[in-house]
Amino acid sequence: MLRKNRLFTPGPTPLLPAAQTAMASFTAHHRTADFRALFQRVLSDMKEFVGTQNDVLVLACSGTGVMEASVSNLTSPGDKVLVLTAGKFGERWTGLAKAFDCNVDVLSVPYGETFSLGDIRARLTPDVRAVFVQATESSTGARHDVQGIAKIVRAADDHTLLVVDAITGLGTTHLDADGWGVDLIIGGSQKALMMPPGLAYCAVSERAWTRMESTKSPRYYFDLRKERKSAAKGETAYTPATSLFAALDAALEFIRGMGNGNLALGRETLVNNAELCAEMTRAGAKALGLKLYASSPAAALTAICSPEGVDSGKIVKEFREVFDAVVANGQGEMKGNLFRIAHIGYYDYLDTIGILAALEHVLARTTARPVEYGAAVRAAQEVYARSLADKRQLVGALRTALEAVLGSS
Repeated sequence: MLRKNRLFTPGPTPLLPAAQTAMASFTAHHRTADFRALFQRVLSDMKEFVGTQNDVLVLACSGTGVMEASVSNLTSPGDKVLVLTAGKFGERWTGLAKAFDCNVDVLSVPYGETFSLGDIRARLTPDVRAVFVQATESSTGARHDVQGIAKIVRAADDHTLLVVDAITGLGTTHLDADGWGVDLIIGGSQKALMMPPGLAYCAVSERAWTRMESTKSPRYYFDLRKERKSAAKGETAYTPATSLFAALDAALEFIRGMGNGNLALGRETLVNNAELCAEMTRAGAKALGLKLYASSPAAALTAICSPEGVDSGKIVKEFREVFDAVVANGQGEMKGNLFRIAHIGYYDYLDTIGILAALEHVLARTTARPVEYGAAVRAAQEVYARSLADKRQLVGALRTALEAVLGSS
């Protein structure tokens, strides 16, 4: 049987064809009017994609680069910071903060879990200069309550900055960085923006810009003040990844099309798509008797516990060898215990149905348990059908309300 290689990983994610074409054909030099026009358009559109009025910067690096930049720009050696960690990427915050000689207070919960807001409030002493957290812990598939965390941070002390790694959260989760008071939120090109790795971006609050003027940690390439100054002139401080900016422009235009010409509406549609695909996947996994790993599952990906006695590496290998489908194993201590199926970006109903149908065959080949073919697919289809019915009901209710308003005027 013919096999198509398909990514179901939480990054890199499937590439948007229009972004591939734009990237392959772009040749403009970065210090020309053509590139400046593209660059300025992208920065403006990125504000709409993130959903912010704050400055957005786009740098040539991975998301970890901007994570590092947030630490080096917003802290000084000896500053007390609070890291909220519940997985491998939370632990990355700890490593970064220690690398810049911060006094790191770590609030840790078991992998797959999320934080008690009361515990966070108790750790927010007046000397905490910054709080670092994930929106989605993609190593475990857990979603954290960014809105609740932000409310606590803003109520505690206006001098405490909140930094959110939303690398897999932006474009899969409804986030209101400005309204909630997030000071720096981070994203990456290889996630919901449907393009290759190589660009990372962040929206930065005025509180954070003010902090940068007094912090003492070393920085050079990742000096965000340099990038802001250059961006105001339509340029980057250093050589940009020009072809990736062309791909980013194409991806943003595709998302705008999802909103019928409205980029903000397209972003909401993209997030709703991820939420629906995730709900379908969770329903399918449960229909096969599988357990979800995360207590508060994210829309970016679904982490599924491997059946008892089965190494998840065997499941990942079977997906690849039989269907040329790439799903992710667990990381670190989770390796062998779970596998992860993503729903980020260029990923739709048919992808969801296909991977669940493949999962049924994979389980039948890797476990001794009986598998009811069609069970996962049927459960996912029922979720999808309900979503269509709910949408029709909402449209009907809005139409009735509009007719009532017009009739009384």
